[in-house]
Amino acid sequence: MTAAPALALRGIAKRFGRVEALSGVDLSIAAGEIHALLGENGAGKSTLMHIAYGMLRPDAGEILIAGVSHHIDSPRRARSLGIGMVHQHFTSIPALTVAENVALAAGWDVSQALPARVEALARQVGLPLDAMAAADELSVPLKQRLEIVKALAADARVLLLDEPTAVLAPAEADDLLQMVRAYVERGNSAVLITHRLDEALSAADRVTVLRRGLVVRTGPAAAESRAAVARAMIGDAAAELPDEPAAPAPAGAPIVVAQSLSVLRAGSSVPGMSGVSLSIRGGEIVGVAGVEGNGQRELLRAVAGLAVPASGSLVVAPPVAFIPEDRTTEGLIGEMSLTENLVLGTGDTSAWDGPGGIRWAAARRRMEELIGAFGIRASGAAAEARTLSGGNQQKVIIARALEREPRVIVAEHPTRGLDILAAREVHDRLRAAAAAGAAVLFSSGDLDEVVHLATRVVVATAGRLVDMQPGAGRAEIGAAMLGQP
Repeated sequence: MTAAPALALRGIAKRFGRVEALSGVDLSIAAGEIHALLGENGAGKSTLMHIAYGMLRPDAGEILIAGVSHHIDSPRRARSLGIGMVHQHFTSIPALTVAENVALAAGWDVSQALPARVEALARQVGLPLDAMAAADELSVPLKQRLEIVKALAADARVLLLDEPTAVLAPAEADDLLQMVRAYVERGNSAVLITHRLDEALSAADRVTVLRRGLVVRTGPAAAESRAAVARAMIGDAAAELPDEPAAPAPAGAPIVVAQSLSVLRAGSSVPGMSGVSLSIRGGEIVGVAGVEGNGQRELLRAVAGLAVPASGSLVVAPPVAFIPEDRTTEGLIGEMSLTENLVLGTGDTSAWDGPGGIRWAAARRRMEELIGAFGIRASGAAAEARTLSGGNQQKVIIARALEREPRVIVAEHPTRGLDILAAREVHDRLRAAAAAGAAVLFSSGDLDEVVHLATRVVVATAGRLVDMQPGAGRAEIGAAMLGQP
Protein backbone atom coordinates (compact mmCIF):
# COMPACT_ATOMS: atom_id res chain seq x y z
CA MET A 1 0.00 0.00 0.00
CA THR A 2 1.40 3.40 -1.03
CA ALA A 3 1.94 5.83 1.84
CA ALA A 4 -0.06 9.04 1.79
CA PRO A 5 1.90 12.18 0.85
CA ALA A 6 3.35 14.16 3.74
CA LEU A 7 1.59 17.20 2.27
CA ALA A 8 -0.92 17.36 -0.57
CA LEU A 9 -2.61 20.41 -2.05
CA ARG A 10 -5.64 19.63 -4.18
CA GLY A 11 -7.41 22.01 -6.55
CA ILE A 12 -6.02 25.16 -4.93
CA ALA A 13 -7.38 28.38 -6.45
CA LYS A 14 -6.65 31.98 -5.45
CA ARG A 15 -7.44 35.33 -7.01
CA PHE A 16 -6.24 38.84 -6.12
CA GLY A 17 -8.57 41.30 -7.78
CA ARG A 18 -8.15 40.88 -11.54
CA VAL A 19 -5.10 38.62 -11.13
CA GLU A 20 -5.75 34.87 -10.97
CA ALA A 21 -2.73 33.71 -8.99
CA LEU A 22 -3.63 29.99 -8.82
CA SER A 23 -6.03 28.00 -10.98
CA GLY A 24 -6.78 24.58 -9.50
CA VAL A 25 -3.23 23.61 -8.54
CA ASP A 26 -2.37 20.08 -7.37
CA LEU A 27 0.92 19.49 -5.56
CA SER A 28 2.01 16.34 -3.71
CA ILE A 29 5.05 16.18 -1.42
CA ALA A 30 6.23 12.70 -0.41
CA ALA A 31 7.86 11.88 2.91
CA GLY A 32 11.65 11.92 2.69
CA GLU A 33 11.93 14.06 -0.44
CA ILE A 34 13.07 17.51 -1.51
CA HIS A 35 10.53 18.83 -4.00
CA ALA A 36 11.59 21.84 -6.07
CA LEU A 37 8.80 24.27 -6.97
CA LEU A 38 9.81 26.33 -10.00
CA GLY A 39 8.28 29.05 -12.14
CA GLU A 40 8.76 32.60 -13.36
CA ASN A 41 8.00 35.59 -11.14
CA GLY A 42 4.27 35.79 -10.49
CA ALA A 43 3.69 32.14 -11.38
CA GLY A 44 2.08 31.52 -7.97
CA LYS A 45 4.83 29.69 -6.09
CA SER A 46 4.91 31.85 -2.97
CA THR A 47 1.13 32.20 -2.97
CA LEU A 48 0.76 28.40 -2.95
CA MET A 49 3.20 28.05 -0.06
CA HIS A 50 1.50 30.88 1.87
CA ILE A 51 -1.76 28.95 1.57
CA ALA A 52 -0.12 25.76 2.82
CA TYR A 53 1.27 27.73 5.76
CA GLY A 54 -2.03 29.40 6.62
CA MET A 55 -1.00 32.94 5.69
CA LEU A 56 -3.59 33.08 2.90
CA ARG A 57 -6.92 31.36 2.52
CA PRO A 58 -7.63 29.65 -0.79
CA ASP A 59 -10.75 30.48 -2.77
CA ALA A 60 -11.11 26.75 -3.46
CA GLY A 61 -9.24 23.52 -2.78
CA GLU A 62 -8.14 21.20 -0.01
CA ILE A 63 -5.01 20.67 2.11
CA LEU A 64 -4.15 17.15 3.29
CA ILE A 65 -1.43 16.14 5.74
CA ALA A 66 -0.56 12.44 5.76
CA GLY A 67 -3.84 11.82 3.94
CA VAL A 68 -6.05 13.75 6.39
CA SER A 69 -7.84 16.92 5.30
CA HIS A 70 -7.19 19.99 7.45
CA HIS A 71 -8.44 23.56 7.57
CA ILE A 72 -5.32 25.71 7.98
CA ASP A 73 -6.34 29.27 8.72
CA SER A 74 -3.18 30.59 10.40
CA PRO A 75 0.57 29.96 10.64
CA ARG A 76 0.03 28.83 14.24
CA ARG A 77 -2.32 26.12 12.99
CA ALA A 78 0.19 25.12 10.30
CA ARG A 79 2.99 24.84 12.86
CA SER A 80 0.79 22.71 15.11
CA LEU A 81 0.38 20.32 12.18
CA GLY A 82 4.13 20.10 11.57
CA ILE A 83 4.52 22.63 8.73
CA GLY A 84 7.31 25.20 8.97
CA MET A 85 8.18 27.96 6.53
CA VAL A 86 11.32 29.93 5.73
CA HIS A 87 10.12 33.06 3.98
CA GLN A 88 11.72 34.86 1.07
CA HIS A 89 12.22 37.87 3.34
CA PHE A 90 13.47 37.86 6.91
CA THR A 91 10.76 37.80 9.59
CA SER A 92 12.83 38.03 12.76
CA ILE A 93 12.36 41.00 15.10
CA PRO A 94 15.58 43.04 14.87
CA ALA A 95 15.54 44.26 18.49
CA LEU A 96 15.32 40.74 19.94
CA THR A 97 18.16 38.28 20.40
CA VAL A 98 18.51 35.10 18.39
CA ALA A 99 17.21 33.08 21.35
CA GLU A 100 14.21 35.36 21.84
CA ASN A 101 13.29 35.16 18.16
CA VAL A 102 13.45 31.36 18.22
CA ALA A 103 11.36 31.21 21.40
CA LEU A 104 8.76 33.53 19.90
CA ALA A 105 8.48 31.42 16.74
CA ALA A 106 8.40 28.06 18.52
CA GLY A 107 6.34 29.01 21.57
CA TRP A 108 9.15 28.18 23.98
CA ASP A 109 9.30 29.65 27.49
CA VAL A 110 11.91 32.32 28.07
CA SER A 111 14.25 31.16 30.84
CA GLN A 112 17.92 31.09 31.75
CA ALA A 113 18.21 27.80 29.90
CA LEU A 114 16.84 29.27 26.63
CA PRO A 115 20.16 30.36 25.04
CA ALA A 116 21.73 26.94 25.64
CA ARG A 117 18.63 25.23 24.25
CA VAL A 118 18.69 27.35 21.09
CA GLU A 119 22.41 26.87 20.53
CA ALA A 120 22.05 23.10 21.00
CA LEU A 121 19.29 22.97 18.37
CA ALA A 122 21.29 25.11 15.96
CA ARG A 123 24.32 22.81 16.29
CA GLN A 124 22.13 19.73 15.94
CA VAL A 125 20.79 20.87 12.55
CA GLY A 126 24.22 22.05 11.39
CA LEU A 127 23.53 25.79 11.56
CA PRO A 128 25.32 27.09 14.67
CA LEU A 129 24.34 30.52 15.99
CA ASP A 130 25.20 32.82 18.88
CA ALA A 131 21.95 32.76 20.85
CA MET A 132 22.66 36.05 22.61
CA ALA A 133 23.42 38.06 19.46
CA ALA A 134 20.88 40.69 18.46
CA ALA A 135 19.08 39.74 15.25
CA ASP A 136 19.78 43.10 13.61
CA GLU A 137 23.54 42.64 14.11
CA LEU A 138 23.67 39.36 12.19
CA SER A 139 25.07 39.19 8.67
CA VAL A 140 22.66 38.32 5.89
CA PRO A 141 23.69 34.61 5.80
CA LEU A 142 23.28 34.36 9.59
CA LYS A 143 19.85 36.00 9.39
CA GLN A 144 18.87 33.32 6.89
CA ARG A 145 20.26 30.67 9.21
CA LEU A 146 18.12 32.08 12.03
CA GLU A 147 14.99 31.83 9.86
CA ILE A 148 15.61 28.11 9.32
CA VAL A 149 16.35 27.41 12.99
CA LYS A 150 13.11 29.20 13.94
CA ALA A 151 11.13 26.90 11.62
CA LEU A 152 12.83 23.74 12.85
CA ALA A 153 12.40 24.72 16.52
CA ALA A 154 8.67 24.15 16.14
CA ASP A 155 9.32 20.48 15.17
CA ALA A 156 8.43 20.95 11.50
CA ARG A 157 8.09 17.71 9.54
CA VAL A 158 7.45 19.59 6.28
CA LEU A 159 9.71 22.58 5.63
CA LEU A 160 8.67 25.16 3.02
CA LEU A 161 11.74 27.07 1.78
CA ASP A 162 11.08 30.19 -0.31
CA GLU A 163 14.31 31.22 -2.08
CA PRO A 164 16.52 30.17 0.87
CA THR A 165 19.79 30.43 -1.09
CA ALA A 166 19.11 33.76 -2.82
CA VAL A 167 21.06 35.67 -0.15
CA LEU A 168 23.91 33.16 0.12
CA ALA A 169 27.28 32.80 -1.54
CA PRO A 170 27.80 29.54 -3.50
CA ALA A 171 29.63 27.73 -0.68
CA GLU A 172 27.03 28.85 1.86
CA ALA A 173 24.21 27.69 -0.43
CA ASP A 174 25.86 24.27 -0.76
CA ASP A 175 26.09 23.95 3.03
CA LEU A 176 22.43 24.88 3.43
CA LEU A 177 21.26 22.36 0.85
CA GLN A 178 23.33 19.64 2.51
CA MET A 179 21.52 20.46 5.74
CA VAL A 180 18.16 20.18 3.97
CA ARG A 181 19.20 16.81 2.52
CA ALA A 182 20.13 15.54 5.99
CA TYR A 183 16.77 16.83 7.26
CA VAL A 184 14.72 14.88 4.69
CA GLU A 185 16.85 11.76 5.19
CA ARG A 186 15.46 11.69 8.71
CA GLY A 187 12.00 11.11 7.20
CA ASN A 188 10.95 14.74 6.83
CA SER A 189 10.02 16.61 3.64
CA ALA A 190 11.02 19.93 2.08
CA VAL A 191 9.67 22.17 -0.67
CA LEU A 192 12.39 24.27 -2.31
CA ILE A 193 11.45 27.40 -4.26
CA THR A 194 14.42 28.67 -6.25
CA HIS A 195 15.20 30.46 -9.51
CA ARG A 196 18.55 28.70 -9.76
CA LEU A 197 17.67 25.84 -12.10
CA ASP A 198 20.98 24.01 -11.76
CA GLU A 199 20.58 24.13 -8.00
CA ALA A 200 17.03 22.78 -8.18
CA LEU A 201 17.94 19.89 -10.46
CA SER A 202 20.95 18.85 -8.38
CA ALA A 203 19.34 19.23 -4.94
CA ALA A 204 15.76 18.02 -5.50
CA ASP A 205 14.23 14.57 -5.88
CA ARG A 206 11.24 15.87 -7.86
CA VAL A 207 10.35 19.14 -9.57
CA THR A 208 7.05 20.84 -10.31
CA VAL A 209 6.79 23.87 -12.61
CA LEU A 210 4.06 26.49 -12.25
CA ARG A 211 3.21 28.88 -15.05
CA ARG A 212 0.56 31.58 -14.69
CA GLY A 213 -1.02 29.75 -11.77
CA LEU A 214 -1.13 26.32 -13.42
CA VAL A 215 1.00 23.18 -13.05
CA VAL A 216 2.63 22.67 -16.45
CA ARG A 217 5.25 20.05 -15.60
CA THR A 218 6.09 17.64 -12.79
CA GLY A 219 8.39 14.65 -12.48
CA PRO A 220 11.67 13.25 -11.13
CA ALA A 221 14.50 15.76 -11.11
CA ALA A 222 16.91 13.17 -12.51
CA ALA A 223 14.82 12.94 -15.69
CA GLU A 224 14.76 16.71 -16.29
CA SER A 225 17.15 19.04 -18.08
CA ARG A 226 17.76 22.71 -17.54
CA ALA A 227 16.49 23.54 -21.04
CA ALA A 228 13.28 21.54 -20.61
CA VAL A 229 12.49 23.17 -17.28
CA ALA A 230 13.26 26.64 -18.67
CA ARG A 231 10.89 26.03 -21.60
CA ALA A 232 8.17 24.92 -19.20
CA MET A 233 8.68 28.07 -17.13
CA ILE A 234 8.84 30.72 -19.83
CA GLY A 235 7.83 29.14 -23.14
CA ASP A 236 9.67 27.66 -26.10
CA ALA A 237 10.70 30.91 -27.77
CA ALA A 238 11.85 32.65 -24.61
CA ALA A 239 13.79 29.62 -23.38
CA GLU A 240 16.16 29.89 -26.33
CA LEU A 241 17.72 33.05 -24.96
CA PRO A 242 20.52 34.57 -27.05
CA ASP A 243 23.82 35.57 -25.55
CA GLU A 244 23.57 38.76 -23.57
CA PRO A 245 24.59 41.83 -25.57
CA ALA A 246 28.05 43.28 -25.23
CA ALA A 247 28.43 45.78 -22.44
CA PRO A 248 28.79 49.46 -23.36
CA ALA A 249 32.26 50.94 -23.50
CA PRO A 250 33.12 53.41 -20.74
CA ALA A 251 33.33 57.02 -21.83
CA GLY A 252 34.06 60.39 -20.33
CA ALA A 253 35.51 61.51 -17.05
CA PRO A 254 35.06 59.61 -13.78
CA ILE A 255 31.77 60.45 -12.03
CA VAL A 256 32.45 58.34 -8.92
CA VAL A 257 35.82 58.88 -7.27
CA ALA A 258 36.79 57.37 -3.90
CA GLN A 259 40.26 57.93 -2.46
CA SER A 260 41.57 56.19 0.68
CA LEU A 261 37.94 55.69 1.69
CA SER A 262 37.04 54.07 5.00
CA VAL A 263 33.44 53.32 6.04
CA LEU A 264 32.31 51.97 9.42
CA ARG A 265 29.93 49.07 9.78
CA ALA A 266 26.42 50.16 10.74
CA GLY A 267 26.18 50.76 14.49
CA SER A 268 29.86 49.95 15.00
CA SER A 269 33.23 51.65 15.38
CA VAL A 270 34.86 48.94 13.26
CA PRO A 271 35.55 49.75 9.58
CA GLY A 272 33.73 47.59 7.07
CA MET A 273 35.76 49.06 4.20
CA SER A 274 39.19 50.57 4.84
CA GLY A 275 41.55 52.62 2.68
CA VAL A 276 39.73 51.89 -0.57
CA SER A 277 40.27 53.82 -3.80
CA LEU A 278 37.89 53.38 -6.75
CA SER A 279 37.07 55.39 -9.86
CA ILE A 280 34.06 54.75 -12.13
CA ARG A 281 33.40 56.50 -15.44
CA GLY A 282 30.12 56.98 -17.18
CA GLY A 283 29.32 53.89 -19.23
CA GLU A 284 31.09 51.53 -16.85
CA ILE A 285 29.34 48.72 -15.00
CA VAL A 286 31.50 47.76 -12.03
CA GLY A 287 30.59 44.50 -10.35
CA VAL A 288 31.70 43.82 -6.76
CA ALA A 289 32.16 40.14 -5.95
CA GLY A 290 32.81 38.92 -2.44
CA VAL A 291 31.66 36.72 0.40
CA GLU A 292 29.01 38.56 2.41
CA GLY A 293 30.44 40.81 5.11
CA ASN A 294 33.71 41.79 3.41
CA GLY A 295 32.85 45.46 3.03
CA GLN A 296 30.87 45.57 -0.21
CA ARG A 297 27.73 46.71 1.60
CA GLU A 298 29.53 49.62 3.25
CA LEU A 299 31.12 50.67 -0.05
CA LEU A 300 27.88 50.65 -2.00
CA ARG A 301 25.96 52.49 0.68
CA ALA A 302 28.62 55.17 0.95
CA VAL A 303 28.44 55.76 -2.81
CA ALA A 304 24.64 55.85 -2.57
CA GLY A 305 24.85 58.48 0.18
CA LEU A 306 23.45 56.23 2.90
CA ALA A 307 26.68 55.85 4.89
CA VAL A 308 29.03 58.63 5.94
CA PRO A 309 32.73 57.94 5.28
CA ALA A 310 34.90 57.78 8.39
CA SER A 311 37.93 59.01 6.46
CA GLY A 312 39.16 59.61 2.94
CA SER A 313 37.25 61.37 0.18
CA LEU A 314 34.27 60.43 -1.96
CA VAL A 315 32.83 62.43 -4.87
CA VAL A 316 29.66 61.18 -6.58
CA ALA A 317 27.80 63.02 -9.35
CA PRO A 318 24.05 63.40 -8.67
CA PRO A 319 21.39 62.21 -9.08
CA VAL A 320 22.05 58.79 -7.57
CA ALA A 321 19.59 55.89 -7.69
CA PHE A 322 19.80 53.12 -5.10
CA ILE A 323 18.40 49.58 -5.35
CA PRO A 324 18.57 48.02 -1.85
CA GLU A 325 19.20 44.35 -1.08
CA ASP A 326 15.98 43.95 0.96
CA ARG A 327 12.98 45.12 -1.02
CA THR A 328 10.49 44.69 1.82
CA THR A 329 12.22 46.68 4.58
CA GLU A 330 14.04 49.31 2.51
CA GLY A 331 12.66 49.18 -1.00
CA LEU A 332 8.90 49.45 -0.61
CA ILE A 333 6.22 50.17 1.97
CA GLY A 334 3.98 47.14 1.59
CA GLU A 335 0.75 48.74 2.81
CA MET A 336 1.05 51.64 0.36
CA SER A 337 -0.02 51.58 -3.27
CA LEU A 338 2.44 51.30 -6.13
CA THR A 339 1.70 54.94 -6.99
CA GLU A 340 2.47 56.08 -3.45
CA ASN A 341 5.72 54.09 -3.46
CA LEU A 342 6.66 55.68 -6.78
CA VAL A 343 6.06 59.18 -5.45
CA LEU A 344 7.98 58.52 -2.21
CA GLY A 345 11.01 57.23 -4.08
CA THR A 346 11.42 59.85 -6.79
CA GLY A 347 11.90 63.03 -4.77
CA ASP A 348 10.70 66.54 -5.45
CA THR A 349 11.92 66.88 -9.04
CA SER A 350 9.37 64.55 -10.61
CA ALA A 351 6.69 65.56 -13.10
CA TRP A 352 3.94 65.13 -10.51
CA ASP A 353 5.51 67.44 -7.93
CA GLY A 354 3.70 70.76 -8.45
CA PRO A 355 3.52 74.07 -6.57
CA GLY A 356 0.21 73.06 -5.04
CA GLY A 357 1.41 69.62 -3.93
CA ILE A 358 1.47 66.17 -5.50
CA ARG A 359 -0.47 65.74 -8.73
CA TRP A 360 -1.73 62.24 -8.01
CA ALA A 361 -3.46 61.74 -11.36
CA ALA A 362 -0.16 62.27 -13.19
CA ALA A 363 1.63 59.92 -10.80
CA ARG A 364 -1.00 57.21 -11.30
CA ARG A 365 -0.77 57.52 -15.08
CA ARG A 366 3.01 57.17 -14.94
CA MET A 367 2.80 54.15 -12.65
CA GLU A 368 0.41 52.46 -15.08
CA GLU A 369 2.90 53.16 -17.87
CA LEU A 370 5.72 51.63 -15.84
CA ILE A 371 3.61 48.56 -15.08
CA GLY A 372 3.31 47.98 -18.81
CA ALA A 373 6.87 48.91 -19.73
CA PHE A 374 8.49 46.70 -17.08
CA GLY A 375 6.04 43.77 -17.33
CA ILE A 376 4.94 44.12 -13.71
CA ARG A 377 2.17 41.70 -12.77
CA ALA A 378 -0.18 43.82 -10.67
CA SER A 379 -3.87 44.66 -10.71
CA GLY A 380 -3.00 48.31 -11.32
CA ALA A 381 -1.34 51.41 -9.94
CA ALA A 382 -3.60 51.31 -6.88
CA ALA A 383 -2.44 47.80 -5.86
CA GLU A 384 -0.68 47.60 -2.52
CA ALA A 385 2.99 46.72 -2.91
CA ARG A 386 2.66 43.77 -0.51
CA THR A 387 0.24 42.01 -2.90
CA LEU A 388 2.94 41.60 -5.56
CA SER A 389 5.32 38.67 -5.80
CA GLY A 390 8.91 39.33 -4.75
CA GLY A 391 10.10 39.47 -8.35
CA ASN A 392 7.44 41.98 -9.32
CA GLN A 393 8.26 44.10 -6.28
CA GLN A 394 11.86 44.17 -7.51
CA LYS A 395 10.69 45.34 -10.93
CA VAL A 396 8.82 48.23 -9.27
CA ILE A 397 11.95 49.27 -7.37
CA ILE A 398 14.10 49.20 -10.50
CA ALA A 399 11.49 51.06 -12.54
CA ARG A 400 11.33 53.76 -9.87
CA ALA A 401 15.13 54.00 -9.65
CA LEU A 402 15.52 54.49 -13.40
CA GLU A 403 12.66 57.00 -13.47
CA ARG A 404 15.03 59.60 -12.00
CA GLU A 405 17.40 59.27 -15.00
CA PRO A 406 20.32 58.87 -12.59
CA ARG A 407 23.95 59.57 -13.42
CA VAL A 408 24.98 56.92 -10.89
CA ILE A 409 23.12 53.67 -10.14
CA VAL A 410 24.02 51.64 -7.05
CA ALA A 411 22.42 48.19 -6.85
CA GLU A 412 22.68 45.55 -4.13
CA HIS A 413 21.91 42.12 -5.61
CA PRO A 414 19.73 43.59 -8.40
CA THR A 415 18.32 40.27 -9.64
CA ARG A 416 17.99 38.39 -6.35
CA GLY A 417 14.84 36.26 -6.52
CA LEU A 418 14.17 37.00 -10.19
CA ASP A 419 13.45 34.42 -12.88
CA ILE A 420 15.48 34.00 -16.07
CA LEU A 421 13.58 36.52 -18.17
CA ALA A 422 13.19 39.09 -15.40
CA ALA A 423 16.92 38.93 -14.61
CA ARG A 424 17.71 39.40 -18.30
CA GLU A 425 15.42 42.42 -18.41
CA VAL A 426 17.20 43.98 -15.41
CA HIS A 427 20.58 43.42 -17.08
CA ASP A 428 19.29 45.04 -20.27
CA ARG A 429 17.97 48.04 -18.30
CA LEU A 430 21.27 48.54 -16.49
CA ARG A 431 23.22 48.22 -19.73
CA ALA A 432 20.95 50.74 -21.40
CA ALA A 433 21.46 53.19 -18.51
CA ALA A 434 25.22 52.74 -18.81
CA ALA A 435 25.07 53.22 -22.57
CA ALA A 436 23.29 56.51 -21.90
CA GLY A 437 26.21 57.63 -19.74
CA ALA A 438 25.38 56.41 -16.23
CA ALA A 439 27.94 54.77 -13.98
CA VAL A 440 26.66 51.50 -12.50
CA LEU A 441 28.05 49.94 -9.32
CA PHE A 442 26.51 46.65 -8.19
CA SER A 443 27.18 43.73 -5.90
CA SER A 444 25.91 40.19 -6.30
CA GLY A 445 26.24 36.87 -4.54
CA ASP A 446 25.84 35.21 -7.95
CA LEU A 447 29.32 34.99 -9.43
CA ASP A 448 27.92 34.25 -12.89
CA GLU A 449 25.98 37.50 -12.77
CA VAL A 450 29.09 39.48 -11.86
CA VAL A 451 31.06 37.92 -14.72
CA HIS A 452 28.29 38.40 -17.32
CA LEU A 453 27.08 41.89 -16.41
CA ALA A 454 30.14 43.81 -15.29
CA THR A 455 32.51 45.62 -17.63
CA ARG A 456 34.98 45.59 -14.74
CA VAL A 457 35.14 43.29 -11.71
CA VAL A 458 36.53 44.13 -8.29
CA VAL A 459 36.60 41.72 -5.35
CA ALA A 460 35.85 42.78 -1.79
CA THR A 461 37.96 40.84 0.68
CA ALA A 462 38.74 41.71 4.30
CA GLY A 463 37.51 45.26 3.82
CA ARG A 464 39.64 46.03 0.77
CA LEU A 465 39.20 45.91 -2.99
CA VAL A 466 41.16 43.77 -5.42
CA ASP A 467 41.00 44.75 -9.10
CA MET A 468 40.55 41.76 -11.40
CA GLN A 469 42.16 41.62 -14.81
CA PRO A 470 39.83 41.89 -17.84
CA GLY A 471 38.50 38.47 -18.79
CA ALA A 472 38.97 36.95 -15.33
CA GLY A 473 36.77 33.87 -14.91
CA ARG A 474 34.91 32.23 -12.03
CA ALA A 475 37.90 30.31 -10.71
CA GLU A 476 40.17 33.34 -10.57
CA ILE A 477 37.52 35.59 -9.03
CA GLY A 478 36.52 32.88 -6.56
CA ALA A 479 40.13 32.50 -5.42
CA ALA A 480 40.38 36.27 -4.86
CA MET A 481 37.16 36.18 -2.82
CA LEU A 482 38.82 33.68 -0.49
CA GLY A 483 41.97 35.81 -0.23
CA GLN A 484 44.06 33.42 -2.30
CA PRO A 485 46.78 34.77 -4.62
